[in-house]
Parts: sequence; structure tokens; C-alpha cells
Amino acid sequence: MFDEFLNLLKEAPPGDVFNPWWEVDFDNDKYNDSYKVRQQNLRSYFSERLGQIQYIMLAEALGYQGGHFTGIPMTSERLLLGELEDKQLFANYVFTGKHQRTSKEDLNQKGFNEPTATIVWSELVRFNLTHKTILWNSFPWHPYKKENGFLSNRTPTSSERRSGREVLKYLKARINNVRFLAIGRQAEQQLAEIGESCDVLRHPAHGGANIFKQQMRDVISGQYSELGRKDVVLRT
Repeated sequence: MFDEFLNLLKEAPPGDVFNPWWEVDFDNDKYNDSYKVRQQNLRSYFSERLGQIQYIMLAEALGYQGGHFTGIPMTSERLLLGELEDKQLFANYVFTGKHQRTSKEDLNQKGFNEPTATIVWSELVRFNLTHKTILWNSFPWHPYKKENGFLSNRTPTSSERRSGREVLKYLKARINNVRFLAIGRQAEQQLAEIGESCDVLRHPAHGGANIFKQQMRDVISGQYSELGRKDVVLRT
């Protein structure tokens, strides 16, 4: 399954889009084959969860502080490098085995960090869902601003978002009896356009962390509501 999935990810749309599993960020990557590290990261992440997945949590797009360098959505290098252990977040929650960075050390000594992703992982740990949840994006690649380079983010266009639909359909077809959790309008729309219902969670950032946490509790307890929802997207 994974090799076929990885080949799907090879078909990123043209333009200001970075494909972390098939391209090298020559300005910021530590190695000339950093994409191979990110491929292996994603392979390890998926392989440890297949057969026990209950949720797919869908956000908008990869961001430079998260999946751009780890190859795993909503997952920062700082988590993979063991730099969040003071928050009781350990690299083995992502996958076991070798963990290494792909960004240059002089960019950020401890690795890039995405605070919103830290909140998401903290909640997965709280409810023992780290290996029962797949984190993904409605647009699976990293859209960046051309004028600012790879260390920037932007919202994917409508046509770009459509290009990610086949990847999402592939996941849906191969993971049975899964519940979708959407963070943001684009994720919700993407799921609707492939005929999939979902629960919509409040973005943890911009004062939304407590509502996000409450909604996670409600999802797990079966008492979910969209209390306080705002259409703000998660980019990790």
C-alpha cells in the first residue's frame, strides 16, 4: 500500500508548491537526499498505525514548521528530535526507531516547531490516540509564497486543493470504519466533495485551544458539538 501511496504523492501540482517526499529544499535541507528521510518518516508513521486507525484528522496543508521537514503532517522536527519531552511528548509517539532532522542546524538549533501541532499531539496523547489517528491534509503538499521562499506558508488555491483529492480518496478507500475530524473550512469542503461526512473542530490557535480540547473530549465521549467553531485553518 505505502509504495502506491507514495507514488500518488509524487504528483504535486506545478507552481509554488514543495513536495517534501520527492524534492530537496536546497536552501534549507541538511542533506542532498533529505527527501528520502522524509519518505522513511512517513512510511514508519503509517506502518505503525495500519490496522488500528479509528480517526483521520484532516487539516489544510503542510507548513514549513511541520511536515515540510518531517514529512509527517502536523508533526514538527522538535517533537521528532525529543525536544518536547518537557511537555511529555516523546518521539516514539510518532514512530519508533531512528529519528533525524532534515533542516540545517543553523536555521533552528532544536528543530522547527509548530505550536498548534504540539497542542494536537498533546490531545492525542491525552486520549491514547497517537496510534489510532492518522494526521493528514486536504492539500497534502506545502504551498509557499514565491516572494518569501520555502520558509513561508500560503493558502492553497481551489485548483490546487482539487489536486489533493485523489490522495484523500486513496486513504478513504483503504482505511475502513474511520471517523474524519476536519480542522478548517477547506478540510471540511474537501471531505464533502468526496462524499465524506466529518466532525469539524475549532482551530487550536488564536484563542481556540480550550474549545479544541473540549471538542476532542466530546468526540471521544460521543457528545460532540461545534461549539465556538470558527473557520480558521490549521497549517502544519
